[in-house]
Amino acid sequence: MKRVLGVVSEIITEEHILQISQIASQYGFHVQHYNNSMEAMGCASDFEIIFGNCTVDLIRSAKNLKWHRCVSAGTNRYSEKGLYRCSDSILSSSSGAFGKDIAEHITMVTLMLLRNMPQYMVLMRQGGWGSPQEIRTISGSTITILGTGDIGLAFAQRAKAMGAKSVCGIYRSRKPNDRCFDMAYPVSHLDHLLPQTDILVLCLPSTVETCGILSKERINLLSKTSYVINVGRGTAIDQEALIDALNGDRLAGAALDVMLPEPLPAGDKLRSAKNIILTPHIAGNIAHSATRDLIVKLFCEDFINYVEGKQLKRAVNREKGY
Repeated sequence: MKRVLGVVSEIITEEHILQISQIASQYGFHVQHYNNSMEAMGCASDFEIIFGNCTVDLIRSAKNLKWHRCVSAGTNRYSEKGLYRCSDSILSSSSGAFGKDIAEHITMVTLMLLRNMPQYMVLMRQGGWGSPQEIRTISGSTITILGTGDIGLAFAQRAKAMGAKSVCGIYRSRKPNDRCFDMAYPVSHLDHLLPQTDILVLCLPSTVETCGILSKERINLLSKTSYVINVGRGTAIDQEALIDALNGDRLAGAALDVMLPEPLPAGDKLRSAKNIILTPHIAGNIAHSATRDLIVKLFCEDFINYVEGKQLKRAVNREKGY
């Protein structure tokens, strides 16, 4: 019986397929490429490996699936108990491919908030002009980053290079070993750090532990000159409390690339909150060719680990969600 690797993704180019096929053929694998799950459904039972963010129906149909590799960093919808027909099937992510892209997005929206861009944009759209307002800078700011993985580290590096006064990392499982974090503490220290935080960045997966981590009570610990930026998952923030804090001038501003629900309804009051920047979950931007190249490169590295019986570098614990 032939061993089949099913690539199910429209972002994977023919050049990528050639790259994957050259490696896979060395280990006796045949590569089949589909743009979407509907195209692949008839061949699902052939797949030993699936590379792509396919539908859960395709996963359920893949009775011989041993390894599912997502093209995204998030894997929440694939962690459902009993989803995989083979109980020992491995789930892994493309964590590590998005740090630079998302760190640039965080830097962009942070500078926009500090330089009052939301207010200026409203003013100009309404036909006004106005006078210069006082601005702030990353230089001299106290930054707290909730989540010290690839994304948190990439932004910490940029913030330090731009002169941040201090960059503190809040970790959940493993203390970061990088000089870009001036300090690193477990989540239990978060409440003590929030009152001194100028810029709070959240880059967390959605897990039982992270849902609601920025609660109403913690939002109230931030000062009225603080900014909140979320590029992780919308479940991390009490959205109603955030809206109230923004509209009540108890926060200086916020930038959210993730929210609840997604897509956000046209009339949702989050859209009209004061001093807010909203983007439609595009910070990681898989459309960027360099990001796609890195996703494929990391997959090929772990493919070799898989066929040689070694541990995968980006395997996901489905019970924990990361």
